[in-house]
Amino acid sequence: MRTLTMTDFHRMEVLDAPRPSPGRGEVLLRVAVTGICGSDVHGFTGENGRRHPGQVMGHETAGHVVAVGEGVDTDRYPVGAAATLNPVVVPDEDLSTYVGREQHCPRKQVIGVAAERPAAFADYVLVPDRNVVLLEPSMPVHLGALVEPLAVAVHAVRMGDPLPGGSVLVLGGGPIGQSLVLALRMAGVDHAVVSEPDARRRELCATLGARTISPTDGDVAEQAQEVAGGPFALTLDAVGTSSTISDALRATALGGTVVLVGMASPSVTLPAYAVSTGERILRGSFTYTAQDFADAARWLGEHHEVATPLVSRVVAPEEAQLAFLDLAGTDPDPGKVLVSFDDTDQTEA
Repeated sequence: MRTLTMTDFHRMEVLDAPRPSPGRGEVLLRVAVTGICGSDVHGFTGENGRRHPGQVMGHETAGHVVAVGEGVDTDRYPVGAAATLNPVVVPDEDLSTYVGREQHCPRKQVIGVAAERPAAFADYVLVPDRNVVLLEPSMPVHLGALVEPLAVAVHAVRMGDPLPGGSVLVLGGGPIGQSLVLALRMAGVDHAVVSEPDARRRELCATLGARTISPTDGDVAEQAQEVAGGPFALTLDAVGTSSTISDALRATALGGTVVLVGMASPSVTLPAYAVSTGERILRGSFTYTAQDFADAARWLGEHHEVATPLVSRVVAPEEAQLAFLDLAGTDPDPGKVLVSFDDTDQTEA
């Protein structure tokens, strides 16, 4: 089978590898498409230290069940069914302890992050059966790659516990910011304000129903509060730098909540007085629970036409090197770039 392997930092190559066979409790997925996540790009450049040369990355994926191992319920996971995978793998012995908070398990593996585990930038990927989530049959299979980033957004929104009908500020209008707009809609929040410097990304967020501002036009907190008519009870930071956290705290009401979703900077400078004297809550959000992921897949299956604009383009594995360079550069795509391992799905997308 083909694998898209990071042979070195800044270098992706298509290599051959043996096709895996499912063991007990495993499902083999034939990959249709896999999305390029921002964390993949940071791994590609070596910025985040969470990816390593020789690794097959990829965790935002969709495809079809082609084989199952011993002990797998074939009625629940029928061969030929369209599916995605929840990348957060908890060991069997820890499942009962961390049910409902799987992302907190210290011994978890994240498919696409764990270097020792070949992931979804490949023709085939092995997954524990409990991490396979079937897709709505009527949904175009390539949109299944959007379930994972939507699950990230669903978890972050639930951490913030927004009031339906209120206004929420989103900092960053890239793929995660776009997913946050959809997750807010899923939570009954129709008034999202998105701060994003790129005009094409602002336009895409506007098509999803958000009002947009640009940080290049002036003070973010002042602009956002003017649009919303006052400070925000909840702000979602999909960037994660010192400046965006500062903007988020200043835009958020006394006693309000800022949820940090973005991971652009491993270390930041924090305006501590804005937290303590304003009694604001600063919460971190990482991945999702199994329920968040299942709920994201279900909602996307029922509303997939809304998510169609989030896919900017689909490339072949041989074109992925250039796509990674584009995304790591100064003019990235406005939405999600998918790598297709199926010519049929590439044509449909």
